[in-house]
Amino acid sequence: MAPSKAATSPPATGSQQETGDTAVAASSSAAAFEPCVWNDFFVTYTPPRSEEWMRERADDLKEGIRQMVEAAAGEAMSAAGTLTLVDTLERLGIDHHFSQEIDMALARVHSEELEHGGSSNIHIVSLRFRLLRQHGLWVSADAFDRFKDETGGFSASLAADPRGLLSLYNAAHLAAPCEEALDEAIAFSREHLEAMKGELGSPLAEQVSRALEIPLPRFPKRLETMRYIAEYEEEDEAHKGSMILELARLDFNLVRSLHLKELKDLSLWWRHTYNTMKLSYARDRLVENYFWTCGVFHEAKYSRARMMFAKAVGLLSTMDDTYDVHATLEDCCKLNEAIQRWDESAVAVLPEYLHVFYITLLASFREFEDCLEEKEKYRMSYATKVIKSVSEYFLEEAKWSREKYAPSFKEHLQVSVMSSVFPTMAVVLLLGAGDDVATEEAFEWAVRVPDVVSAGAEITRYLNDIAAYKAGKNKGDAASSVECYAREHGVAGEDAVAAIAGLAERAWRRINGARMGAARAVLPAAQLVVNLARTMEVMYLGGRDAYTSGADLKDLVAALFLEPVPV
Repeated sequence: MAPSKAATSPPATGSQQETGDTAVAASSSAAAFEPCVWNDFFVTYTPPRSEEWMRERADDLKEGIRQMVEAAAGEAMSAAGTLTLVDTLERLGIDHHFSQEIDMALARVHSEELEHGGSSNIHIVSLRFRLLRQHGLWVSADAFDRFKDETGGFSASLAADPRGLLSLYNAAHLAAPCEEALDEAIAFSREHLEAMKGELGSPLAEQVSRALEIPLPRFPKRLETMRYIAEYEEEDEAHKGSMILELARLDFNLVRSLHLKELKDLSLWWRHTYNTMKLSYARDRLVENYFWTCGVFHEAKYSRARMMFAKAVGLLSTMDDTYDVHATLEDCCKLNEAIQRWDESAVAVLPEYLHVFYITLLASFREFEDCLEEKEKYRMSYATKVIKSVSEYFLEEAKWSREKYAPSFKEHLQVSVMSSVFPTMAVVLLLGAGDDVATEEAFEWAVRVPDVVSAGAEITRYLNDIAAYKAGKNKGDAASSVECYAREHGVAGEDAVAAIAGLAERAWRRINGARMGAARAVLPAAQLVVNLARTMEVMYLGGRDAYTSGADLKDLVAALFLEPVPV
């Protein structure tokens, strides 16, 4: 969430002038963020009406498909057929309707060896490896040894199977730490996929191109569904009239209708909140924030969680910008003091320009609590704990910036990983979730910053700092991880960027390993944290910072929320 430090300094704003001399030191490094590219579009946008028949038809289709998945769980379908069915349901975004049946089907596949035909098919072996690992089930990388030749390398004959190569490439990106054999699988498949890109037909060409940018296990599910609905029909004529495809289209439109309603409600809330706070230095990014939120959880059952998460992220973003680009060190200390006290009376310690923000922050969290059932209200203590914690880390970074302190790489990481806000969001995303995900055990797990969370935070920090380096450093900015690494190791900036990208890759492997080692009771929460990490790959794709520069995300937002899916 921390901004790329590329913007130029603006003239003093009204809020800066109100604070007098206290804002002078900070104004030289304040970032002039681009205005919101959406304005009030989603406040006034009227989506096509969702017909009741769509919901009724979807319910009918679910029953027919459930019978198919139950057959897969009950050995009435081959392992290869089961894996293909599960993969299709997941990529079409309708797997959550059949989660129990899918778990049973994959448990069966996990307990059995692939039949001979499947065991010699690189696509099926890779599919089994990927799906089981994504569901927290361990599969040995030895599964790929059968596709190697006498020299120990992958057989050259695989180069003639682009679909198999793509499956291998995606599967290998679920490597855990110390699985160097899968490095070879990635390098081998990438080399051949790159070489054949111009020769592939549709939709395989699009799928390869997409995976080479962001491998499938790291690509947000909702975005994959948006693309795959059209590709699934194109893959096979038989799919055109299938009830799976029909349900996917209906479900996508029904969920999109809910998303647009939430987006309108959130836009109205944010417009009032942003205009009332009058902190013009802060990023105005509600739409990008909600796009991000849908990457974490898009299903209808998470509506309450999405609303809480998006509001919390908007307020955290404002807090981040206050510490990072506007407030003096004295103001930062006062803001942290007020947040630690978490009481309206603490507003008295703040400079006047932060009064409304602070009152709004506390009021919003009271509203969150009001939305929780009595048995769920314990969750608020975890949420406020991580807000207070991230404020301390924001303050530490502000001290580095204002005092021109150059930390070691290790010291920088200890603070900046936490100030990335990822560990805070890993708790806040549970706030409005159902009891099947947001258990007290899950909150205790998340607040301890387990490896899935700390690795996701490292990915966020590394990708953000690479984007900041590519955009250019501003006077007054604190040193980034790229700069700390370059100084400590005596290397050029581009070499440091490559090294930091390598550390991000290692962090993904820690996520993969930790997910397979997670207790079953916290696995649903861990999967949401993985989804949060996936969104970072899109937000920072190619070294951009699409949250800070909303125009970079405009086409994706339009495609996800506005382009029709025919039914």
